[in-house]
Amino acid sequence: MNIKLISFISVFLLLYGLLNYYIGLRGWQALGNTSILGRFPAWGWVLFFIFLALLFPIGRLSANLLPREIAKIIIYAGSYWMAVLYYLLLAVLMVDIIRLINYWTGIIPKNLYKSPALIGVGVLLLVLLLVLYGTWNANHPVVKNYEVSINKKAGNLDEMRIVVVSDLHLGWIVGIDRMADMVKRINSLQPDLVLIAGDTIDEGIDPSAEQKIPAMIGMLNPRFGTYAVLGNHEYISGNVQTTISNLDKAGIKVLRDQYVKVADNFYVVGRDDRSCKRYTGKERLALSKVMAGIDNKRLPIILLDHEPVDLNIAEEEGVDLQFSGHTHLGQLFPNNFITGLIYEDDWGYHKKANLQVIVSCGFGTWGPPIRIGNCPEILNVLVRFAP
Repeated sequence: MNIKLISFISVFLLLYGLLNYYIGLRGWQALGNTSILGRFPAWGWVLFFIFLALLFPIGRLSANLLPREIAKIIIYAGSYWMAVLYYLLLAVLMVDIIRLINYWTGIIPKNLYKSPALIGVGVLLLVLLLVLYGTWNANHPVVKNYEVSINKKAGNLDEMRIVVVSDLHLGWIVGIDRMADMVKRINSLQPDLVLIAGDTIDEGIDPSAEQKIPAMIGMLNPRFGTYAVLGNHEYISGNVQTTISNLDKAGIKVLRDQYVKVADNFYVVGRDDRSCKRYTGKERLALSKVMAGIDNKRLPIILLDHEPVDLNIAEEEGVDLQFSGHTHLGQLFPNNFITGLIYEDDWGYHKKANLQVIVSCGFGTWGPPIRIGNCPEILNVLVRFAP
């Protein structure tokens, strides 16, 4: 284990512990001396919060040591607690800001201000409703339709339907049934080409689900084939070669800084994920080297890159259409404001000179099986060729 990873885990656990302490303290201040908790002792409240805080790290660290069903329950509970903790933090911070404003203005009625238990119960109910909605929303994917034109001739093709999916995160939370649903939905769109934009696998995966991947995803059968790239989570999990092997058994070509010329009609270029250096010590190839040998003036060029970065380079190299994922559009509102600051295009369609980019917010979830402020999606893209 390298020093950077140890440092990251240490900082994460420190911040995570402090957040749990803060929420636990504010919860006791609101509810501890009320009839809601009755004679519940302070030490019991502390133990309860320690238990909640430990669910996530214990679940992740002991997933392969415990019996499968027990591990799954702990991982689910810990993942949900992460979402609850996040929204409790936002709610408590908002309450504290309002209290500070009230200290200077006195705008809040005293009977409400003097009832912290009422505020605490209200916050808990609000967070519960958000989590319930987010769970429902995460399990109701949509098809996002796009139509784009590329100003090149593509052999004898006038148009082509491309279906793109990213960020399934198949693992302990997202099960093989989710992949089955994804495959069924993709096939119903009758695509000519299917592209998988990375993070097919999560950090940890149920071994029984992993064995079913080739047969399940092998049911995809578009006429021009299925191509995939790796995402950062394949590297985090250490399952790069296993993922490639499973996809290869299903007839899916994983492109790692490679390109293919498809039916003499167009090119598909696949980039290795830029996180590869962190885990292998090797930089991914420059796009100019990946595309060496491609005549960027003649046939359409479709680029698959898990993370929507280096758009200016893609445009300079003559890429016509790029597909990416990774961002999840923040997954939990208001994280979308952060992804919007990080990426030039964090979701949807973006045009940059002659380059067109479409970023998917993904089909699965990472961490909590919850989506708020966005919907899981499959991209259904009708591409027209007009020289």
